[in-house]
Amino acid sequence: MRAIDRIYIDGAFVTPHGEERFDLFNPSTEEKTGTVRLADAEDVRMAVAAAKRAFPAMRDTSPKERIEMLHALRDAVAARADVLKEAMALEYGAPQSFLAFSVPHAAHVFETAARTVADYAFTRRIGNAEIIMEPVGVAAAITPWNSNIGFICTKLATALAAGTSIVVKPSEMSAIQTQAVLEALHDAGLPRGVLNVVNGYGHVVGAALSESPDIAKITFTGSTATGRTILRAAADTFKRVTLELGGKGPQILLDDADLDRAVPHIVASAFRNSGQACIAGTRLLVPEHRLAEVSERLGEAVSRIKVGPPDDPDATIGPMVSARQWERVQSFIRLGRKAGATVLVGGEGRPAGLDRGWFVRPTVFTGVTNDMEIARQEIFGPVLSVIAYRDEAQAIAIANDTEYGLQSYVLGADIERMRRVARRLEAGRVVLNEAPSDSQVPFGGFKHSGIGREFGPFGLDAFLEPKAIVG
Repeated sequence: MRAIDRIYIDGAFVTPHGEERFDLFNPSTEEKTGTVRLADAEDVRMAVAAAKRAFPAMRDTSPKERIEMLHALRDAVAARADVLKEAMALEYGAPQSFLAFSVPHAAHVFETAARTVADYAFTRRIGNAEIIMEPVGVAAAITPWNSNIGFICTKLATALAAGTSIVVKPSEMSAIQTQAVLEALHDAGLPRGVLNVVNGYGHVVGAALSESPDIAKITFTGSTATGRTILRAAADTFKRVTLELGGKGPQILLDDADLDRAVPHIVASAFRNSGQACIAGTRLLVPEHRLAEVSERLGEAVSRIKVGPPDDPDATIGPMVSARQWERVQSFIRLGRKAGATVLVGGEGRPAGLDRGWFVRPTVFTGVTNDMEIARQEIFGPVLSVIAYRDEAQAIAIANDTEYGLQSYVLGADIERMRRVARRLEAGRVVLNEAPSDSQVPFGGFKHSGIGREFGPFGLDAFLEPKAIVG
């Protein structure tokens, strides 16, 4: 049992003013693993004050100094890779495939930010004006429970690249992971007050950060509903806001697609991070004349997926993060059947042989129409809806018929045709045949999937304000 009873303010681990405890669980076994003592509004006040004190010196750092800080953080996180993987496995139940990606990624984001700083024009000329890109002010970051370590590192890296200090509120459900990464970040020896971390509930700590007049910038990753609340609270003090919110990504399978290549891509996209990913492609759009063939191949592929705990090297899907999330996924599976969709594979309950743990059977629905709730709502679990379409124009219309617009996918053989379809999709990012992305490519959503962008120069822009000195 672990008792996490420290937060991080002004360069030191300190006891929170808040006294409330939150229980932590291993999602693979449902066993309680520890508790975390939660911060309160007074802790937020102290953390923001520390960040405010640190801001002037941080604002005046040179790009070279910021790059040195980012490299120190990269090395510190990489040095604790095994500890971070262990924390993720225990608290999140992530499969080996996700662990193998996520921890190196958490270290790499600092390298990416350093490269962005090196190439970024913080001073520019337009006519007789000098344009200076200045840090907007003290930043706050609110991060979710899925890939918590990566989100903390990404938002910290961007803040430092911009030359500002930051207060981070991670999910209280990820306290063990937060503690592990925080110990690594502490080893990097940042100046006091540049990084501050306060565990706590969203309606307490998150609200206090959103309302604080000393916070100039908020970056949030999480649900659309929470993002809407943050945006409203931030408006009173005109905070700059970056919101990376929910998704209901379509995968458009074009009629010329090679299924030997496409089906593995479809499965990977739909079920990545055990389905607990905002970028998951959870609506598969299939040509009517290929529906039977695709359904057969898809059913075979998903039936072979191994579900299990992180110590099972063959498992590619782990548990849901909590009992509440497990029940949410079950409720959507019931809802899909009630609406008239057909379960091709999977269904309610746990997979065979897994009597404990919040494991879900990877589920594929066919006979889905785009007005069904399973096609409209972000389920955040391994549930894929297959929707038939007549022609390319209808496929694009169905794909865009959603309040979300985060990440879409196109699968086919003709690259120019895929690009033509991609240009008509309402999404912040469109992936062709599961192609990998450069780490500096912007990420963010259209519509209810968010505001602003992260990563690379676009992400850095969001933490800066242009000042024009004319004459």
